[in-house]
Amino acid sequence: MDIENVWDKIIKNEGEQYITKTGLPFTYTINGNFVIPDRTGYPLSKGEFIKALDYLPMDGPGKISKIVRGSAYVWAILHDNKG
Repeated sequence: MDIENVWDKIIKNEGEQYITKTGLPFTYTINGNFVIPDRTGYPLSKGEFIKALDYLPMDGPGKISKIVRGSAYVWAILHDNKG
């Protein structure tokens, strides 16, 4: 996966609902190169998504929990079926 294609998709789907592996719904906003989940308000940088791409495919966020911040959100966003 190419980060620019992934990032374009992330920007396009801003405000859409996602579900974490544990079933928690969330949406996010984009602020520059940051994704901000509404459940935390903690900004996740584009760099977190870049790091996570190296581990795809993965069954859940546990595989990246020690590598990226907000692994539950990063995993959910990377594993959606949105266009």
